[in-house]
Amino acid sequence: MAISTKLEMRQSQSLIMTPQLMQAIKLLQLSNLDLVAYVDAELERNPLLEKGDSEGAASADNDAPAEVSSDSFSPETENTTSGVSPEEPQSGDWMESQLETGSEAIASRLDTDLGNVFPDEPGVPASPDPAVLKGGDSYKNTSSGSAGEDYNLEAFVAEEESLVHSLEDQMNLALADPADKIIAGHLINSLDENGYLFLDLEETAEQLGTDLGKVEAVLAVLQTFEPAGVFARNLGECLKLQLIERNRYDPAMAALIDNIELLGKHDYAALRRVCGVDDEDLVEMVSEIKALDPKPGSAFGGGLVQPMVPDVHVRRSPDGTWLVELNTETLPKVLVNQTYYAKISKNARNETEKEYLTDCLQTANWLAKSLDQRAKTILKVSTEIVRQQDGFLTYGIEHLRPLNLKTVADAIGMHESTISRVTSNKYMATPRGIYELKYFFSSAISATVGGDSHSAESVRHKIRQMIDAEAPNAILSDDTIVKNLKAEGVDIARRTVAKYREAMKIPSSVQRRREKRAKL
Repeated sequence: MAISTKLEMRQSQSLIMTPQLMQAIKLLQLSNLDLVAYVDAELERNPLLEKGDSEGAASADNDAPAEVSSDSFSPETENTTSGVSPEEPQSGDWMESQLETGSEAIASRLDTDLGNVFPDEPGVPASPDPAVLKGGDSYKNTSSGSAGEDYNLEAFVAEEESLVHSLEDQMNLALADPADKIIAGHLINSLDENGYLFLDLEETAEQLGTDLGKVEAVLAVLQTFEPAGVFARNLGECLKLQLIERNRYDPAMAALIDNIELLGKHDYAALRRVCGVDDEDLVEMVSEIKALDPKPGSAFGGGLVQPMVPDVHVRRSPDGTWLVELNTETLPKVLVNQTYYAKISKNARNETEKEYLTDCLQTANWLAKSLDQRAKTILKVSTEIVRQQDGFLTYGIEHLRPLNLKTVADAIGMHESTISRVTSNKYMATPRGIYELKYFFSSAISATVGGDSHSAESVRHKIRQMIDAEAPNAILSDDTIVKNLKAEGVDIARRTVAKYREAMKIPSSVQRRREKRAKL
């Protein structure tokens, strides 16, 4: 077999991830808030992109009235555009005819100097000159700032007080020694968002170059600050500090705090033995514990909660079918300014500038197309989900069908990965509430007699209904729940019931029995 060098020509097809394709895939999986942030960043970077304005577009479709520039606006143009004829009295003429604008005329009528009648007071701005008002200039109060500056109301909005700021204010009043303030400041900045102090005091003392006793002394002072319970190192200490604040920390309550895990298990018999109290006193003590705040610092500095804005609206039409509409408020609108590109491309001085403008134009066009394709894909996937889950929208969660990504992908002719990206961080507003698109995809649980399979979400709902309806003297075990579900045609194992129950944070039958008996 001879070894030689030769040339061959082959033809093949392959999918290449171009930057434009990567951008389209990225936009597809972004939430509406992330999408707005991404588009805003592109608007700042690309000079050919403009933010579309629905109001501006609507006004442009009408017989557009003439635009009036704010720089050329004057009382004459105002009267002309509002339909006032030039012969009618102007606002300046009325002011001159009705008001005494001269200081000499007013002084002669009052028979005294104006300074004696209206003495200047500090902090009170002088009256505006009517001549200035006639010229159309706005009168601004300049007593609190320099003339010509805009008055910003947002500068007077009260800042939300944080936990750190509140504790620092109390520290400045309670501690006078600068060394103690340094230690206190370090401890304050080490708190978590709930007000707990998970810090090794020995390491802290070594780090600050002081002894452990001084750090503990400062911590003891800090634990008296408001809100009660801050600077605790565990839940028991947090409850202890709040009980001390209320003067309710007695030996029986101390025993209850030391055995707080028994309260979590609802083992009231063991608590009675440990605390040495009767049933009535134990119920009162437990009520006081439940009235305490296990997270005293959570009331400060809470972050802004973003409202859940749906991407798709579903409503029933008069003929009984479901209408699926995109929420236009969550879709950013961008425009490509072709006129601006044509104007500046003529003045490009070299190839680098031409390449930059061409790249900006291509990027702008691709972004506009990607946003349009994203909206169409979301609408197509949402429509198929509504078609598959018509029973849920009509009758409720018990009729939620099992559904997977492949079923939807085959129905609309897309890949499963595309469906997965579309359903991530997207929400649908239905007559039954707002749900994430992934909520409608649920695994299937087979039926006992060969009927239609059940979705896992509907089975969870049935388990919760059974547990909520159980009597205190007839608590359902997992085995009993399995039997009841099989009687309803659901073939499920006991370990699956236990897994669903734990996922819904429902305690075991033993703990539920203790809790419901305690309530009785």
